[in-house]
Amino acid sequence: MGSLPAFIARRLLVALPTLLVVSFIVFGLQLLLPGDPALLLAGEDRDPQVIAYMRELYRLDEPIWVQYGDWVLRLLQGDLGESIRLKESVGGLIATKLWVTAELAILSMLWAVAIGVPAGIVAAVKRDTIWDWTASAIGLAGLSIPNFWLGIMMILFFSVQLGWLPASGYVSPWEDPVGNLAALAMPSFVLGSGVAAVLMRHTRSAMLTVLNADYIRTARAKGLAEKRVVRRHALRNALVPVVTLGAIQLGELLGGAVLTEQVFSIPGFGKLIVDAVFNRDYAVVQGVVLVTALAFILLNLVADLIYFLVNPRMRG
Repeated sequence: MGSLPAFIARRLLVALPTLLVVSFIVFGLQLLLPGDPALLLAGEDRDPQVIAYMRELYRLDEPIWVQYGDWVLRLLQGDLGESIRLKESVGGLIATKLWVTAELAILSMLWAVAIGVPAGIVAAVKRDTIWDWTASAIGLAGLSIPNFWLGIMMILFFSVQLGWLPASGYVSPWEDPVGNLAALAMPSFVLGSGVAAVLMRHTRSAMLTVLNADYIRTARAKGLAEKRVVRRHALRNALVPVVTLGAIQLGELLGGAVLTEQVFSIPGFGKLIVDAVFNRDYAVVQGVVLVTALAFILLNLVADLIYFLVNPRMRG
């Protein structure tokens, strides 16, 4: 596979056309949105002259390919455009919301790793026992239960019944770290539950494969204790694909946080993109989706790099 710089260069060459395709799809999907943003901007009076002025001002009267070319050219200069509703830079809006969604995604991944990886290891080591069946049942539940339903149930129990955690809202960690963790405890758990189930199933599968390998049988034949065999010989190899999977799942969490943010009224990407869709604020929708796609591509690149570094066969 060659050296690390050559490996990164190849991945970037694949990422660039992917981003171009994503930008084309994102821009083209705006044609499917019903309504005319010029009518919304014109207000209740909807004077034809005002509507025509709005179309000219935001170049909505230009052919779609001209608008797309202009958008791509501005993207190459680092300009994501301006929100037609908020009259602010899309880049600035995304920068203020990205931290909130990124923090939620990172906390969700911590929940997923803390629950999914140990459960997968126990399920594999205690195969076909009550531990294995329990972990598999919980994993199946994590994949099956919709996030919005789990979120509502947790709000009813922990906020309404017990009064332990706030039902909604967001507190900056710089203003109140404890309040920040309390506000994100439930949404991060809800968002991470599905990923925990995925990690549990993959960890169990990887551990079972490694525990049946010849070198593990050799280690056992030498008289090593089972705990030592698992810790020193099985875990390291089994967790390599799980780590790469975790990096990919983190990218999916960034995009999947939209619904959870709506349930818990968290002012991240979710609220921003939902408001933008309802207000036909195309520049914001395009910017958020494109940044999310870029984050996903970069996290996939990180996953590939991790796999490249830990797997000698990739460097052969």
